Amino acid sequence: MGRADERRARQRGGRRAAPKRSSGGSGIRRFFTWKKILGTFFSLCLLGMAAFVVLYLMIDVPKGNAAATQQSNIYKYSDGKVLARTGKVNRELVDLAEVPKPVQRTFVAAENKSFYKDAGVDFKGTARGLLNTLSGKGKQGGSTITQQYVKNYYLEQDQTVTRKLKELVISLKVDRTTSKDDILAGYINTSYYGRGAYGIQAAAQAYYRVDARKLSVEQGAYLAALLQAPSQYDWAVATDSGKELVKQRWNYVLNNMVEEKWLDSSKRDGMKFPVPKPPQGAPGMEGQTGYLVEAANLALEKQLVAQGSASDMEDAEAKVTAGGWTLTLNVDKKKQTQLEKSVKTQLTSKLDEDKRPVDGDIQAGAVSVDPKTGKVVALYGGVDYVKHYRSNATRRDYQPASTFKPVILAAALEDDAETQDGTPIAANTIYDGTSKRPVEDDGKKVGFAPPNEDDEDYGDVTVQTAMNKSINSVFAQMGVDVGMEKVMEVAGELGMDTEGMEAVPAQTLGSMGASPMEMAGVYATLDNHGRKVTPAVVKSAEHKDRLVKFPDPIGEQVISIEAADTVTSVLTGVVDDGTARTSVRENPARDGQQVAGKTGTSDKNRSAWFVGYTPNLVTSVGMFGEDAKTGAQVTMQGATGELPGKGRVAGGSFPARIWAAYTFNAMGEVSKFDLDTDQGAGVEPTVPPTPTEDPVTPSTPTTQPTSKPTKTKKPTKEPTEQPTTQEPTQEPPTEEPSDPATTPPVEPPDTGGGGEEDGEQGGLDG
Repeated sequence: MGRADERRARQRGGRRAAPKRSSGGSGIRRFFTWKKILGTFFSLCLLGMAAFVVLYLMIDVPKGNAAATQQSNIYKYSDGKVLARTGKVNRELVDLAEVPKPVQRTFVAAENKSFYKDAGVDFKGTARGLLNTLSGKGKQGGSTITQQYVKNYYLEQDQTVTRKLKELVISLKVDRTTSKDDILAGYINTSYYGRGAYGIQAAAQAYYRVDARKLSVEQGAYLAALLQAPSQYDWAVATDSGKELVKQRWNYVLNNMVEEKWLDSSKRDGMKFPVPKPPQGAPGMEGQTGYLVEAANLALEKQLVAQGSASDMEDAEAKVTAGGWTLTLNVDKKKQTQLEKSVKTQLTSKLDEDKRPVDGDIQAGAVSVDPKTGKVVALYGGVDYVKHYRSNATRRDYQPASTFKPVILAAALEDDAETQDGTPIAANTIYDGTSKRPVEDDGKKVGFAPPNEDDEDYGDVTVQTAMNKSINSVFAQMGVDVGMEKVMEVAGELGMDTEGMEAVPAQTLGSMGASPMEMAGVYATLDNHGRKVTPAVVKSAEHKDRLVKFPDPIGEQVISIEAADTVTSVLTGVVDDGTARTSVRENPARDGQQVAGKTGTSDKNRSAWFVGYTPNLVTSVGMFGEDAKTGAQVTMQGATGELPGKGRVAGGSFPARIWAAYTFNAMGEVSKFDLDTDQGAGVEPTVPPTPTEDPVTPSTPTTQPTSKPTKTKKPTKEPTEQPTTQEPTQEPPTEEPSDPATTPPVEPPDTGGGGEEDGEQGGLDG
């Protein structure tokens, strides 16, 4: 063998053997190869295209059904007698030529900038809508103007996959056979704008009191922005966040117009937001009728959303106002008449705006509920729905003031809470009632020291006396003793809408917002021995052959029977020996009826309340100061000119008088509370407290509490230095308590009420 042969032999022997390949490959690679994946993908695409072709051939453009299905709604009292008919749908069709070209373009800029160029559909948006529908996320944006017109005019509003596919096919066909101008005209004439207005002509009148042909670009941009969320964006009822959102949407519309060169940028810069005019009630809705109809509609709309028949409140509102419904309310015609008469005789007949400008700013609202069934048997929304569109019965922008104090006591009893020195909180537990006493938690000041009414110091008082006299300092401390998180939790369980509310000590003064309807539900739950009562306006609702079922107004046990009954027992003392005694206890029509209730007067005398109940009837009455021109909250001081001193309107005055005049006529037979408790004025007389050595620290009760302590807290130490907390910023009261020996009978001070920052500065109830 030569050298060359030897070298080649060594090279062959030194090489590494190549790894052997598996003859079969891995299991995953056998089933998933790029060829198979691509083949499957293209096969699915072909199947989808074939299915769409079949759908396109099978689905025809139906006859327009929007106008054909519009009907009146019929509203009935609980006995079946007709309350109202809504009349024909508020729509007037207008030719597109009657709408200024720039106004037409505001809708295109808002909804579908490519409208004049596209084929009538947005495949990407439709696909997103289908996925959201399948995943239960509800209605999403992305539809073209053509698709929205098809949905409004040819199809139902249901959020289903079938409806989405039909919308897609019909939109393609409509776009091929109908001009863009006709599609745009159909869209703006069939869309729902809120305030019961269908179409741009009705909307122009509802929001700006002009015909569509006279709309400005600014106004058109607002109406175009409104279509995204009519209920949320209606300026008259929008929240601060809603107003901010619609302004952003309005700017978005105009900026898009500039981008599309439909509007000159210099002209755009000079445009100001066109605030819509206040809404007006529809003809036939005068008096209380409109308020009852509105409350019934709202209840039905919420139920349609809850059961999935509407995607959101805007969709539900459109379905209800489209007509064809028969709604039977729980409202008792006789009790409704009695409530209206009571408000008139006790308040509105005494108002004279010519003599006293403040009388023009007075609003009243009331809701009456059967606590055993949850039925709303009567409702007062305002002087006249046509004159004052917003219902005072359901508005929740005013403070409930001291009517919140029973919620704090309920939370304390439900949680077996203790004072700072470990004493169980009960009706006879003693607290220090010193005005501006710094609230403490575990020996530390929490930065809150609310004043009492007229800055009065009460010294050591029982919880019963503190409720009777509505002593702020006691309930501020009690709220911290219980824990504000627990207080707000119980408030929600009783029926208050606590979403977004902070669990802070200032809430003990009722500084949140609440409606008469809401507070009627809270007190009805107490009256119903702690079993949840949700006020129900509607008894039944039918549409063609479909019946909408409503949930049972009576729910589960949310607080214990003993806790609820103890609060009721304590609240009888407010009537018999507290801030409501003159208007309620001494009313000759009472005839021995046992009553529980609570007054409330808010900061700067902007609202006053009385929420009271018998075993069979709960009624919440609110009185509000609202500027007749601007809608701003204002003082009610001096209203009617017949209250003593400086004429502060307190809960024990007109609200309690209205309550008594109504209740003692509507309640039926005289009855007594069946209470499962041995605490409170309803089962035992009020016992004056024995003074303690420490005027600041809550001390031991004068009698043994009915429940044993379940936890121990460090005792509160007496402050050794001046409070470091900032004093409340409310204006000091100017009215001293009256001497009953030298003046006509008046109520003791109603000390409750949420101040804007710290506390209420209300006046005498009387």
